[in-house]
Amino acid sequence: MELRIDKVRKEFDRFPALHETSLDIRSGELIALLGPSGSGKTTLLRLIAGLEQPTDGAIFFGDEDASHRSVQDRNVGFVFQHYALFRHMTVLDNIAFGLNVRPAAIRPPKREIERRVLELLDLVQLPGLEKRYPNQLSGGQRQRVALARALAIEPRVLLLDEPFGALDAQVRKGLRKWLREIHDKTGHTTVFVTHDQEEALELADRVVVMSQGRIEQVGTADDIYDRPTSPFVFSFIGESNALPIRIETGQAWLADRPLGIDVSGEADGPATLYFRPQDIEILSDTPGGGLAGPVAAQRRVAGTRHLELEIGGDRTRVEIEVPADYPIGETGRVAFKPKRWRLYRNDGASGN
Repeated sequence: MELRIDKVRKEFDRFPALHETSLDIRSGELIALLGPSGSGKTTLLRLIAGLEQPTDGAIFFGDEDASHRSVQDRNVGFVFQHYALFRHMTVLDNIAFGLNVRPAAIRPPKREIERRVLELLDLVQLPGLEKRYPNQLSGGQRQRVALARALAIEPRVLLLDEPFGALDAQVRKGLRKWLREIHDKTGHTTVFVTHDQEEALELADRVVVMSQGRIEQVGTADDIYDRPTSPFVFSFIGESNALPIRIETGQAWLADRPLGIDVSGEADGPATLYFRPQDIEILSDTPGGGLAGPVAAQRRVAGTRHLELEIGGDRTRVEIEVPADYPIGETGRVAFKPKRWRLYRNDGASGN
């Protein structure tokens, strides 16, 4: 099922939670809506589900304008962060709920419903648990039951709101891989909301990065991480440094020091240079340009060490990544220059 969000706007008491937003989602695609709190990602998901109505614009399921259709008419499966399972019902009855409450004319026979539930329990790797109650399950098992319940109605679209937000880190990692496998087996068009960038980049076919009710960028994990189109995306995805610089005749300067990077073709004036801690080259000295400063702080991160350096006259701090056994030296001073970087001029244009 293809989805098309066409110039959708949503206001709550005249507060714009979602500005004019357009997005095309291909049939069978797994899409992540990623952004900080208040970015509009959950509002957009609820608009797709029919739990909210747009102030303006339209939402299409295929060629059908579903903007003002009910949740039931849209036939979407919705998985909430905190499962929303019925505590007084068994696993079997929870999964079967959406089928059991259908009007008699379209309700499957009881035996068919039970067969469908047992098939789904196999799919979500919980065979034999149909007689248990939610309080007898772990958090990860409950989330699997919630997904099975959403799949039971054979939805046109599957929607997940922070599906792993209530789980610990180790369980989350295992369930991410499992969800991708389930998606590939079932082929549902799936949209999930997350604020966890690792989760979004690992799981999704495409990531929709949102900020302040607007879409900042849509793309694959490689697009979003390697080719960010705005300062917000660069700083939000992964770790990054931002240095205020000035451009003069094809050279980038920090105060009175040349950085040794070629910005020919860029207009003169103030700009901001973004680079990631790992995208640097260590220098023995900085006679031809570069950055250098004393180590103000350091931390071990798995097989690497992250160093915070104070550079420039105003002691601006940047973070670089070096091997865990990198020798700091007696002076405690490290020189480097960015190897990969992106330039955003203060007029909104970008370079590199």
